[in-house]
Amino acid sequence: MMEIIGNEAFNPDVNRVVLVNTDTKLEQFDLDTDQLAYIASVRNPQDPQKAMQIITVNLYKHWLVLVFPDPQKKNEVLLESYRLDGAGIQSWANKNQITQLCIEDLSDEQGRLFATVEGLVLSNYQFLPYFSEAEKKKNCLASICIKGMPESFLRKIIVLTEAVSRARDLVNEPLSSLNAPRFADEIIKMSQKSGIQIDVFDKERIEKEKMGGLLAVNKGSIDPPRFCILNYHPENPINEKPLVLIGKGIVYDTGGLSLKPTPNSMDYMKSDMAGAAAVTGVMYAIAALNWPLRVIALIPATDNRLDGNAYVPGDIIEMHSGHFVEVLNTDAEGRMILADALSYAKQYDPELVIDIATLTGSAAVAVGNIGTVAMGNAPEENMQQLVDAGTTCYERVVEFPLWEEYDKLLESEVADFKNIGGRDAGAITAGKFLQRFTDYPWIHIDIAGPAFLFSPEGYRTAGGTGTGVRLLLEFIRNKYLND
Repeated sequence: MMEIIGNEAFNPDVNRVVLVNTDTKLEQFDLDTDQLAYIASVRNPQDPQKAMQIITVNLYKHWLVLVFPDPQKKNEVLLESYRLDGAGIQSWANKNQITQLCIEDLSDEQGRLFATVEGLVLSNYQFLPYFSEAEKKKNCLASICIKGMPESFLRKIIVLTEAVSRARDLVNEPLSSLNAPRFADEIIKMSQKSGIQIDVFDKERIEKEKMGGLLAVNKGSIDPPRFCILNYHPENPINEKPLVLIGKGIVYDTGGLSLKPTPNSMDYMKSDMAGAAAVTGVMYAIAALNWPLRVIALIPATDNRLDGNAYVPGDIIEMHSGHFVEVLNTDAEGRMILADALSYAKQYDPELVIDIATLTGSAAVAVGNIGTVAMGNAPEENMQQLVDAGTTCYERVVEFPLWEEYDKLLESEVADFKNIGGRDAGAITAGKFLQRFTDYPWIHIDIAGPAFLFSPEGYRTAGGTGTGVRLLLEFIRNKYLND
């Protein structure tokens, strides 16, 4: 991780990034006539669409980077442009072998400094443990010092970017180094360092709890399943009933006997635990920031492989809830393990339960990697808070309906219901399946589209993106802390 330090280390003679407005007096930067003329020429070209927002000036002893806002952008789009400015600064620094930057904001625009630093740090993320010459591949930028950011905001930006990076690391780890038991071990390490109570069920305990969905998916695996319970319970929490977060922890998904094709499908299914990774990152951040909230996380974990003992289409599985499910597609495994976790969550009498998962290709088809799909039976106020959070942090959310008519698509002739509803409305019928295991306010988030990228997009690096961490933290902060 990049080192982020505050005002005490600020040195204006080091490479300097300054966030300015169009009316900022540039003479204060000791620029000569030629330099001022250059800036004016690239700021006001004949074609306004070609006006440069990030202008670099070589002052020989150090660089000066002036960052102007885009006058065409407003509100959350403008805020996102600041994050992208951060990514642009990181890219420039890497190309010019810059190791340290000092950043200050002279624009006095709400949230601009935070968003710019956020984009810069997240775009500097790399996953390098499996390169034999990793040092040669490292990005150059090692540290940034920030002028004028309050200590509380500095702490937030450090924790937020660490949480996203932790989630990305987990998603990027291959099955060869992160099967279900090892995933649980990583969660234990994080919990112990963060002061979070942790309980991990082994296969014997999972059998005792009658988590039939998790056990069925695990039948084809050589590695045992795990069920992780993270309990963050500070003194005097402001919520009487807990918030429960549930993350899908399929550490690898072949599709089982309903085998996936390899290209652009199975080949990146190490990312099928991105929901669980996001929940892990969120719990880390909540504890690190000492938020006065009671939050419980449930993470069912296994891979979905196939051997002679694997569950098959046509099987009927008794779930933790006591429902019987007819399995018609073993590649619809995520909902099977989430259903057990949703059923288990009832014992906590939760105020709200949110599950997050790379659940359906249908969600990705609907919104691509641009947005996230959500649905649920929680009060509309909660759903609107989630949508607003997604707008603010630019992990945008589209609400899908859970109309009663979709229930018919899950009807079975031989069991309580089926685990798939057919080709049409696939993301919604997956949500309808999960809804049957809830009797409390609940929201389901499907991140199948944006959880993993094959090429970088701004500050969203290739591979695991950490999608869901920023979204959930923004939602929780607004709903409970209102700061």
